[in-house]
Amino acid sequence: MKSNKMKTISAATMALLLTATVAGCAKSEVGNGNAAAAQAAVASATSESAATAPSAAASAASATAASSGTSAAGTSALDTATLFSDRDLEQTADLTGAAQVKLESGKDVTIDAEGVYVLSGEATNATVVVEAPEDAKVQIVLDGVSITNEDAPAIYAKAADKVFVTSTDGTNHLEVTGTYAADGETNLDAVIFSRADVTLNGPGTLEIVSKEGNGISSKDDLKITGGVYHIQSAADALEANDALLIHGGSITIEAGKDALHSENEEDATLGYIYIKDGTLNIAAADDGIQGNSLVQIDGGTINITESAEGIEANNILINDGQITLHANDDGINAAQKVDGDVSIVVNGGTIDVSMGSGDTDAFDSNGDLYVNGGTINVTAPTSAFDADGTAQLNGGDVTVNGEKITEITQSRMGGGGGGGGRGGMRR
Repeated sequence: MKSNKMKTISAATMALLLTATVAGCAKSEVGNGNAAAAQAAVASATSESAATAPSAAASAASATAASSGTSAAGTSALDTATLFSDRDLEQTADLTGAAQVKLESGKDVTIDAEGVYVLSGEATNATVVVEAPEDAKVQIVLDGVSITNEDAPAIYAKAADKVFVTSTDGTNHLEVTGTYAADGETNLDAVIFSRADVTLNGPGTLEIVSKEGNGISSKDDLKITGGVYHIQSAADALEANDALLIHGGSITIEAGKDALHSENEEDATLGYIYIKDGTLNIAAADDGIQGNSLVQIDGGTINITESAEGIEANNILINDGQITLHANDDGINAAQKVDGDVSIVVNGGTIDVSMGSGDTDAFDSNGDLYVNGGTINVTAPTSAFDADGTAQLNGGDVTVNGEKITEITQSRMGGGGGGGGRGGMRR
């Protein structure tokens, strides 16, 4: 990603917010909190411009919402207006002047200039390589394509500003059956591997099978805005260094590791996941959704039928959406990954969490936990809510094991609790 999409707030203002929120709130048991003083601080923050990482912005958002004691469904840690371009959201390609490319087995196709390229045909051991100028936008239109390779990506975006992969109305199949061979110092590990921003869209269906690696990987941004996807991968299904952004489509995933994974080891403001719309059906051996810095969900339908941890990030912000998940470790887990500003904030949506047996937590924050709105239903044999910091139930409709609760009550080291369930031992 080439630009910082984070909203901004001054460090001084955020300190006021956090102070106002925490004041008068016990860390182990709190009910309906109201820190009205923070609202004045929020109003004064609108003109501030000090850049913050997603975790800091999400923490400020959590404090803001908690201070009002009501749902804050519009709260965002991201500048969402800049995340998707008009072309990202367009589901058909302009084929005026498009180049027609017929695939052949054993022959790679190299695209070295900006433009629209319509691919058709079946091929084995053939890679579509994009090696275009750094400012080039390349659109690959899949029109009844089938590529099966032994050790190389079906599509390899080696150089470009941005690559669009658009499926026409029909079915396309991309598969890699073996271990990926490296390209010099570049470790290729996905059926679609991109070193540039990549957007997948279109009205058609794309099947992706990766027997030894990831499904789709981008070293920049990975966006999905439309289409039907069936992804089977031995490792991560969707993986991005900078950001993974979903604004539509129907995505079914069977992953040997994480279903969605975004992580940037060099920049704490990146490595985040944003979901606005679409349908996700996930079965993952590890995490369903893992964003290193932030996971923000503003809508869509998310069904996680199998996972170790359902949703995990340094900060998790849920404003809307229909979320159903089953996990064997933690359901929704905020853990320190980029800094100590750790939080879970729920402002809206419908969330149904069921937990496996053992020492498990439905909502587990290694920092703060705020429920400001939404409808939450938890089925958990051990712990419904567990937080190291402040835990507040400010609004919404929350049911735990069939019983409606009005406060979050937790305890440590496996002790008994009230309506909120037991806290369970910290992992």
